[in-house]
Amino acid sequence: MKNEIILITGASGCVGQYIANWLIKNSNSKLFLWVRDPNKITSINLKDPRVKVLVGDLRNPNKFKNEISLVNRVIHTATAWGDPERAKQVNIIAVKKLFNLLNPSNIKQIIYFSTASVLDKNLNLLPEAFKYGTEYIQTKAQCLTELETHQLSKKIIAVFPTLVFGGRLDGKSIFPTSYLTEGLRDAFKWIWLARWIKIFSRFHFIHAADIAFICGHLATTHFEPEQQLSKTKIKKLVLGQPYISIDQAIYALLDWKGMSRTPQFPLHTWIVELLIKILPIEITKWDRFSLKQRHFIHHPITSPETFGGISYAKTLNQVLHNSGLTNP
Repeated sequence: MKNEIILITGASGCVGQYIANWLIKNSNSKLFLWVRDPNKITSINLKDPRVKVLVGDLRNPNKFKNEISLVNRVIHTATAWGDPERAKQVNIIAVKKLFNLLNPSNIKQIIYFSTASVLDKNLNLLPEAFKYGTEYIQTKAQCLTELETHQLSKKIIAVFPTLVFGGRLDGKSIFPTSYLTEGLRDAFKWIWLARWIKIFSRFHFIHAADIAFICGHLATTHFEPEQQLSKTKIKKLVLGQPYISIDQAIYALLDWKGMSRTPQFPLHTWIVELLIKILPIEITKWDRFSLKQRHFIHHPITSPETFGGISYAKTLNQVLHNSGLTNP
């Protein structure tokens, strides 16, 4: 698979940079890095002869029509959220425009990034993602649905990251810091209160370095993920480590901080509903659905161990260690 051309969109983001760095170190492929601001790329040498930077907006793919026609593989990490119209333009319309410019005789594989929030525990699309989801979740669910009928659908592997950690908080990483890792500071501010509450919820997480390992192996080996029992053409992989409970996460934070554990008071759903009514708390339909669902777990999940590898951060304690947090 040497001398292939791999296009990475969103290449200046946290996950995009981890993937580009992995491919530079572990493959002979040429990389087309599509970014809006190349100055944000800190993890690889842009003067490397194997790297070509495409500076532009994803909504205008015709600017790179010639380059796109040469591509053998695509790793599409770029996304948008916040503004509904921009989310629709970037997360749906631009994706289809880009895929339509790919040369069917050249393109071998498309790794399309979505979000695990749109899937139920058996990797089927949640109807609630369309009805109640944020603009980000709705557009991701809609795009995945529309890609099922695309002419390249059988070449698409949709990956669904769970909660993503990445980078460091001490400025010692060449990679950007993910939003979740940035949020660890706030988590420690409130851990004194959280330790008193028992929350009935479970979730998966994954480190961006492990996402890079998975995507790198998909793009450089002959590994073919097994098709699910569903009749969809697009293969789905949820990227995550084995689930943990919120209580386990709280214990890990307490142990890291050297704080003692306390008796926990169950936070039942009816208590949350009562607090929402009493306190000036704004809650969306998606928030309410998430509170009702409680557990955000999936089966099967994919980690580096799926490929015979070793995860960079398999436990939350390893995440904390790799995040550059001070350990008292």
